[in-house]
Amino acid sequence: MNITILGAGVIGVTSAWYLAKAGHKVTVIDRQSGAALETSFANAGEISPGYSSPWAAPGIPMKALKWLFMKHAPLIVRPTLDAATWSWMLKMLSNCTAARYATNKGRMVRIAEYSRDCLVALRDETGIQYDHRTQGTLEVFRTQKQFDGIAKDVAVLKAGGVPFEILDSKGCVAIEPGLAPSSDKIVGGLRLPGDETGDCYMFTTELAKLAEQAGVTFLYDTAIHRLVTEGSVVKAVETSKGRIEADVFVAALGSYSPALVKPLGLDLPVYPVKGYSITVPIIDEARAPVSTVMDETYKVAITRLGSRIRVGGMAEIARFSNDLPQARKETLTHSVEDLFGGAGDQSQALFWSGLRPMTPDGTPVIGKTRYGNLYLNTGHGTLGWTMSCGSARVLSDLISGQKPDIETADLSISRYGR
Repeated sequence: MNITILGAGVIGVTSAWYLAKAGHKVTVIDRQSGAALETSFANAGEISPGYSSPWAAPGIPMKALKWLFMKHAPLIVRPTLDAATWSWMLKMLSNCTAARYATNKGRMVRIAEYSRDCLVALRDETGIQYDHRTQGTLEVFRTQKQFDGIAKDVAVLKAGGVPFEILDSKGCVAIEPGLAPSSDKIVGGLRLPGDETGDCYMFTTELAKLAEQAGVTFLYDTAIHRLVTEGSVVKAVETSKGRIEADVFVAALGSYSPALVKPLGLDLPVYPVKGYSITVPIIDEARAPVSTVMDETYKVAITRLGSRIRVGGMAEIARFSNDLPQARKETLTHSVEDLFGGAGDQSQALFWSGLRPMTPDGTPVIGKTRYGNLYLNTGHGTLGWTMSCGSARVLSDLISGQKPDIETADLSISRYGR
């Protein structure tokens, strides 16, 4: 089939790869000059299936109120009268129950674990390099209350057969020696040895090159205007370079997907939750992280990427803002310096922000819409890098008429009753 993918981030490019490998003729369209130049560009770098958890969780409403008064808050809500913002927030709050959290986390872990397996297979097949490491993720807790609250997550990990380790402060330092000077600030940790790290931008650009070699066409610097329908079928996409027809269309535009499909009567609850990162060169190997360390207090991930440290986190409800407030940078700097003081050269920090496409329940939207040839692969939130290969493989199987390796019935837009 002739398939057009809208979006050249990590989700769009992995989708193109698997669809091309399945024998389809694939075209990818993106407004940027190359692949992975928006949300996939400088994310936290972690590939963490076990930490695939929805932000909507029991206790989050009360935590959110406390965070509003923290200097280094993990959640920032900018005042707005925007109806879409309030609608999304209310839907998210409705998922903050124990039952919905268990359901949502279970399916997120399902996708993420499968995705990690797909990534390993892809790496073995292609030899692709992206500053990757396979030394796990360590979540550190600064308070006993945080440490005591991991029971619900451990239960889900056990149910999913995900390997984990519960560590005291000394155990954390044994895994991440760079934490030794700050060990008195750590009560304990939860380690997932099966997790990985890697540079998402490097991976996506390298995979795009491999996809081109496999026959995929990339149309960069091409604005996407609208989808043209005829009855229950999408006939074409109108772009700044003309009308492009195809047999199948895939919307993989992240936070911009809802605006594309809304004129078709599809209400896609994906919202742009802003995240930030800094990237600094390592100047002291002994103090630097070995892999990824999650700072639970500030919801910040500190990741080793080759000779660099990537520090990413925070969730800001601010619509499509791309500004870079100094206060956000200070939060990231505080977290990494408090745990790995002196490891990186902060004077050379590269500051970035991206818009994570988040659903109210945390799970991405993957699969067919009521338009028979329009598919969605979007809404991965903070886990686009973690879930990319698995989501793309599932999508490819669905389009190709193959039965996916994992359950997919609860992943499509139909779960929202539309």
